[in-house]
Amino acid sequence: MLTKRIIACFDVIAGRVTKAQQFQDNIDVAAADALATRLYDDQIDEIVFYDITASSEQRKIDLDTVRAVARHVFVPFTVGGGIRSIEDMFEVLKAGAEKISVDSMAVRDPDIIRQGAEAFGRQCIVLSTQVKAVGIRQGIPSGYEVFVDGARTATGMDALEWVQRGAALGAGEICVNSIDRDGTASGYDLDITRAVADAVNVPVIASGGAGTVEHIADGLTAGGASAAIISSILYSPRFERNLGVREIKDGLAELGVPTRPYLDT
Repeated sequence: MLTKRIIACFDVIAGRVTKAQQFQDNIDVAAADALATRLYDDQIDEIVFYDITASSEQRKIDLDTVRAVARHVFVPFTVGGGIRSIEDMFEVLKAGAEKISVDSMAVRDPDIIRQGAEAFGRQCIVLSTQVKAVGIRQGIPSGYEVFVDGARTATGMDALEWVQRGAALGAGEICVNSIDRDGTASGYDLDITRAVADAVNVPVIASGGAGTVEHIADGLTAGGASAAIISSILYSPRFERNLGVREIKDGLAELGVPTRPYLDT
C-alpha cells in the first residue's frame, strides 16, 4: 500500500512564517529557516513555502528565504508565490527548491504549466488552487469557484474544470486549498477534495482546515488525497498545544493510515 505524505506549509512574509484564518489576520510565528529546521529534525515528509504577498505586490519571490530554508532541509521542498515565467522557476530551483507551485499566474497564463512541465518534468509542477464554496450556478457547475491573489479575487472559474485543465497541461500534483476552512481547525473540505481526486489522474494534496489527527486521516481516506498539508496543528500560537510529527504519524497509524515511518535516532 502506498504511504501518505504529511507536508508542513509555511505562509511567508519577509522571511517570517505567519499564520492566518481564512487568509486574513496573519500573526507572526517564526523565521522560516528556523521553523523549517525544527520540522525537518522532527522528520516531516515535505515542506511547502508560499511567499504569500509576492503575487499581489507584483514582485518576484524572496529567493534569499528560499535559499535559507533549502540550506537546512533535505526533504522535498516546494516553493510558490510570484512565479511568472520559466526563468523564475529556474531561479527557484537553483535556490534549492525541488518543486514549483503555481497558482494565480497559472490562472492568468495557463500555458506556464505546460512550459514548466516540458522544461523541468511534470513531477516538478504543482498546481495550487484556492477554492471557495459558492453554490452551483451558471459557470460553476461544481459549486466551487477558483480565487487568486491570496483569495482576494474571484475568477468566475469552476474549480473542477480548472484542475482538470491543469492536469491536462502537465501539472504533476494538484493542491486543493479550501478558503472556507483555512486556519479554522474544522477539518478539510472533503467534498471538493474527493471531487478533485476523482476528476484527475495525478496526486491530490488536501489543504486548509486540519486541526486534529482525525481531520488529517479523513483528508487522506474519505477525501482521497495522497498528501495532507498541515500548519496550525504544528506551530500556530492560536493552538493551546501543538503536535509533533511523531505524534501525528502515530495517531494516523492507529487510525489505519499508512505514512512514512518515524525513525528513532
